[in-house]
Amino acid sequence: MAFIDTAKIVVKAGNGGDGIVSFRRERYVDKGGPDGGDGGKGGDVVFVASRNQNTLEKFRYNPRLVAGAGKAGAKSNRQGRQGDDLIVLVPLGTVVADSETGDVMFDLVTENEKVSIAKGGRGGFGNAHFTSSTRQVPRVAEKGERVEAKELNIELKMLADVGLVGLPNAGKSTLLSVISNAQPKIANYPFTTLQPNLGVAPIDDGALLVADIPGLIEGAAEGKGLGDDFLRHVERTAVLVHLIDSYSDDVARDYKNIEQELADYKINLSNKPRIVVLSKVDGLDDEIVNDQIAKIKEIATDKQILSISAKDGNGLKELLRTVRKQIEHYREQEFVEEEPEEEVVYRLDDESDWILVKEKKRYRLTGTKIEGFAKRTDFDNPEGIDRLEDIMTKLGITRELKRQGAKPGDKVYFGKGKDYALEL
Repeated sequence: MAFIDTAKIVVKAGNGGDGIVSFRRERYVDKGGPDGGDGGKGGDVVFVASRNQNTLEKFRYNPRLVAGAGKAGAKSNRQGRQGDDLIVLVPLGTVVADSETGDVMFDLVTENEKVSIAKGGRGGFGNAHFTSSTRQVPRVAEKGERVEAKELNIELKMLADVGLVGLPNAGKSTLLSVISNAQPKIANYPFTTLQPNLGVAPIDDGALLVADIPGLIEGAAEGKGLGDDFLRHVERTAVLVHLIDSYSDDVARDYKNIEQELADYKINLSNKPRIVVLSKVDGLDDEIVNDQIAKIKEIATDKQILSISAKDGNGLKELLRTVRKQIEHYREQEFVEEEPEEEVVYRLDDESDWILVKEKKRYRLTGTKIEGFAKRTDFDNPEGIDRLEDIMTKLGITRELKRQGAKPGDKVYFGKGKDYALEL
C-alpha cells in the first residue's frame, strides 16, 4: 500500500425526503383528514478515526463520498425511511479543511473519534403536520432539504512524540530501526527514506512513538526535495531530535541548514523543543567527536548536544531518557489554560439569528433557521409560499423588509446562492 498523506475529496450528504400531501380515503368515512407523512432525514458522511488506518490512499481512487438520501413520506402518517449514513475510517491525525478557505473544520486525533463532515438534509413535513383549528384541509407539504456537494482537503499529520529530522543520510532510519520495532529501508546513500516511518521505542517503564522524516535539503520549506511534503508530520510532535552526521566536513553548516528550514516552514517549527545529536560516532576518536560538538555549540549555544552510535548502541539510553524528560515538560505546558476568545453573534433581534442585507433591488436573507425553512419550501405551491411568509412574519423579517423599503415585486434570496428566491 502506498503512503498517501494528502487528498482532495468531494462529499455529499443525503437529501431529505419529501413530505407528501395525502388525505384518508376510507370506506364509510365521508371526509377523511390529512394523513401525509414526513420525509426521512438524509444520511450523514461520517469520519471515524482508527489506528488500523495509516494512509489516505483510498481517497485518491475514490474521492467522491455520498450518503444515502431520505425517502419520501407516505399516507397514513408514515414517515419516510432515513437515509443511510456513510461511515468512513480514516487514520489518527487526519485533518479536514475547506478547500476554498483552507479553514480547518475537523482534526481527528483520538481513537474512535467520530465527526459528521457533511450532515444530511432534514425531511420535509407532510400535510398532516399543518392541521390547525383554522386550517382543516391543508394542501401543502414541504420538500426535503437538498444539500450541496462540497469539496474538502484532507491531510494526515502523524501523531508522534518525537520527530527525527536532519539532512539525507544523517542516520535517522538506522537510529529508528535500533531503538524501535520499525523496519525502515536503510542504505548508504541520500534519500533512502521516501516516506515517514513510525516506531515504538521502549525506555525504562514506558515507550515513545518516534517518527523518521525523509531527509531535508536546503529550500525544503519552499518545496524543494521531499521535505515540504513531510514536515507536516512533525507539527504535532512534542520534541524534535536533530541528527547530524559526525563525518560531515562542516557540521555547523549542516546544523544551520536544517534550523533554517524549520524556521521557514509555514508553521515556525524552530520554536519546538529540540535535541541536537551527533550520529555515527563509532570509529571516531573522542577528540574528533568533541571537536565536532564544539563547532556546533558555537552557534547552538542554547541546545543540548549528545553523541550516539546506533551501530554499537552507545548513548542511546541517555538520548531516550533525555527525550522523555523533554516530552513530559512539553506536555505540562500544553495544559496551561488560555483566556477564551469572546464569541460574537450578529443578529437583528434577541430571538432570531437571521441577517437581512439589501443588495440594490433585491434582499439577501441568511440564517440557519430561515434558510432551512426556505430549502424545505415548495415554491411551486401557493400554500407553501404562504407558510414561508407566515414564518417570516413571526420572526420579524417582514417588518424589517418594510423598514428597509421593500416593495411588491422585490425579491428576497435565501442563503448565499440564487436557488431559493421569494418575490414579494
